[in-house]
Amino acid sequence: MNKKDHIGLFLMERILKMRNEDENERRRITPEKALEMLKTEGLDLTLEQARDILVFLRKLANSAVCKYLRKGELK
Repeated sequence: MNKKDHIGLFLMERILKMRNEDENERRRITPEKALEMLKTEGLDLTLEQARDILVFLRKLANSAVCKYLRKGELK
């Protein structure tokens, strides 16, 4: 992979991240909503724990998307 390909991938990931951040601000699950959802599933957590779970899930999702995009560049 050459330098232009790396720059192109970087820019594409950056644009997707910015677009996702804009959309997430409108549709983002708040820690309060996550806590409510988790309690309906029988989990007794604090608001801080719900917030930590959301942070982890966002990192996991971002990692999965980046891995998928990198996989596509190998073709």
